[in-house]
Amino acid sequence: MCGLSGEVRFDGRRPDIAAVERMTDELEQRGPDGRGVWSQGAVALGHRRLKIIDLSESAAQPMTDPGLGITGVFNGCIYNYRDLRGRLEGLGHRFFSGSDTEVLLKAYRQWGPACVEFFAGMFAFAIVEHHTGRVVLGRDRLGVKPLYVTQDGDRLRFASSLPALLAGGGVDTSLDPVALHQYLSWHGTVAAPRTVLSGARKLPQATVRVVERDGTHRDHCYWQPSYTRRAEFDRDPERWREAVYEALRTAVRRRTVSDVPVGVLLSGGLDSSLIVALLAEEGQSDLATFAMGFESESGEEGDEFLYSDLIARRFSTDHHQFMIPSDRLPTALEGAIGAMSEPMVSHDAVAFHLLSEQVAKDVKVVLCGQGADEVFAGYRWYPRIAAAARADAPDAYAEAYFDRTHDGVTALLHPDAAPGHDASQEFVRAHMAAPGAESALDAALRLDVHMLMTDDPVKRVDNMTMAWGLEARVPFLDHELVELAAACPPEFKLAQGGKGVLKDIGRQILPHKVVDRPKGYFPVPAVRHMAEPVLRRVREALTAPEARHRGLFDQGRVAELLADPAGHRTNRGASTLWQVASLEIWLQTHGIT
Repeated sequence: MCGLSGEVRFDGRRPDIAAVERMTDELEQRGPDGRGVWSQGAVALGHRRLKIIDLSESAAQPMTDPGLGITGVFNGCIYNYRDLRGRLEGLGHRFFSGSDTEVLLKAYRQWGPACVEFFAGMFAFAIVEHHTGRVVLGRDRLGVKPLYVTQDGDRLRFASSLPALLAGGGVDTSLDPVALHQYLSWHGTVAAPRTVLSGARKLPQATVRVVERDGTHRDHCYWQPSYTRRAEFDRDPERWREAVYEALRTAVRRRTVSDVPVGVLLSGGLDSSLIVALLAEEGQSDLATFAMGFESESGEEGDEFLYSDLIARRFSTDHHQFMIPSDRLPTALEGAIGAMSEPMVSHDAVAFHLLSEQVAKDVKVVLCGQGADEVFAGYRWYPRIAAAARADAPDAYAEAYFDRTHDGVTALLHPDAAPGHDASQEFVRAHMAAPGAESALDAALRLDVHMLMTDDPVKRVDNMTMAWGLEARVPFLDHELVELAAACPPEFKLAQGGKGVLKDIGRQILPHKVVDRPKGYFPVPAVRHMAEPVLRRVREALTAPEARHRGLFDQGRVAELLADPAGHRTNRGASTLWQVASLEIWLQTHGIT
């Protein structure tokens, strides 16, 4: 929930309140229910509120606790805030609201930056100590909630989205060559701390940054599970199934904490269906579920209503189904790209944006199945990586996962825009070389879950839902469930074509037709196949004066792509033209020249 922003000065000047106001206003869609700005000394904070917990004005932000001498802004939800509140009250703290934001402030005063280790939830926050001028930024373990920063010798600014950071002004918008290499290698993903813009960075997930009055700072990564086997667990599949089942129950139960109704995005796949079934186990009745489909294109079906309807009937949900005609796509495409904090290439961003628009009319909070494929090895390329020796994991990962080689990246870019080295493969090698990953698959899953997933599916869901003031919660990214999955033997995850341990659970509580179905995605055929009118928008963007002036891509290569839109595919079958165009459209949409 919510959006936050702020500025910290290091040069003795007062913060630029007007800049903080602009950043805050840019975040209105993330928090349509309230607005606040606070300033003291060298610091100013801004906040937009989405009311989910404690709907009263007592929970308004920025929130100051005069007795503790701290002020904070918070985005997200601490699911165990009630338990923590009871613990803090036992330690002598007194509360003036019923919010999790106040629990954050009291927990910080009690435990300092280590307070994050007590939280079960998704969050990004900024806390100011009045007496010292110290500012502490924090982000949740899996990076579900975003936090962008820009800093020079005079000031630090931060915000919940990159466009909000840009609204403050003064950001170096030149393109980062290493980030571009990652974008074109990893289907639009740029790993923290980088963004495609040289002057903007992301606070990494599972990180607390302590910023001193003079501008110096230190980062602490407070969580990283080990991808090795646990001594207390044997290789009994039934024991693992029960352990994962119980952890998933807890993860789903935690994410129902709310003072407003909670629904589910129901695709009809295994993951979202499991969430619905577990909520039914908990006694939820008349649960609101939501599904969306698109018109078929080039023979590809655009909906999976057969499966979502089956689950809705089985568990008697209050089901809402939306079919989107292709002629809505041009407008929808513009809206989705406008909502992106960073450029993304996954075509289901459009679907999530359209679905969120409809869902937000009925509920403010939804659960979704994002993250299960990374955590439990559900993608088709994982068996190829698992077959490699541990020492060969980086090469096996690149062969199975990368969109193109380093030479392929440089062939797409203008020579001035390309780095002179294989930046993406160097990143993978460095990450996989770290201890704590037992097999090649363990190393790949650790990379996906803790680095790349945050800046692809997780970011996509956050951006598209929050564009409509809708909070999405992701049970499969519960940190205790992720810790358990990290230790799970690879063969239990790879079994049955992937997500074997989840499929075993599903066979106990779901129709087998859903468990055994072919793996599906959120299809948007008109984008996948570059059909009109999507192709018209792509051609317009790539031939626009801004694109020619930018000179980011090799013009001869762009002409080849436009001449044969469907004929150029990445290593994983995605449209090369769409990858190129989505970056250029995003840059133009956000006024980056």
